[in-house]
Amino acid sequence: MVFAAFRGDFLYDFLLWAHILCAIVGFGGVLLNALYGAEAKKRPGPGGLAISEANKRVSDIAEYFIYAVFVFGFGLIGVSDSVWELSQTWIWLSIVLFIVALGISHGVMMPTAKKMIALQQEMVAAGPPPADAPPGPPPQVAEMEVLGKKLGTFGPVLHVLFLVILYLMVFKPGY
Repeated sequence: MVFAAFRGDFLYDFLLWAHILCAIVGFGGVLLNALYGAEAKKRPGPGGLAISEANKRVSDIAEYFIYAVFVFGFGLIGVSDSVWELSQTWIWLSIVLFIVALGISHGVMMPTAKKMIALQQEMVAAGPPPADAPPGPPPQVAEMEVLGKKLGTFGPVLHVLFLVILYLMVFKPGY
């Protein structure tokens, strides 16, 4: 077994521990974001806004742990005495998929979530509609529905990317 060669190597063991810990905290902190979104939607007004803002804060912290997963992974490659190399399929493919996931996160998910919170804040600040307001929901609701569908499309894509990367990390195909 490959890992037997690393037993007793404190630096390798520490980096592996940190890599796994950061993966648990980072990805664990964001994998259930859709559930928070569903709960926020059930509670219009200040309650839903509070859930969304809390979820955003936790996601912002988890983001740093996700970056650390990447850094500690490169550290593991570096101290592996060439047992792990960037040319191995499971490593380079994981890196590519990680970068794609970061692109989706930064290009779609994070700006969309930020916009949804801004719309929620607008609605809470506006208070109840005036008596002469036209019937129906405020205009922000329709925009939030569109944004929610975008999150609902790209969130599962990120989940699949996560599962594929996890598979690559555990089973190391091509090694």
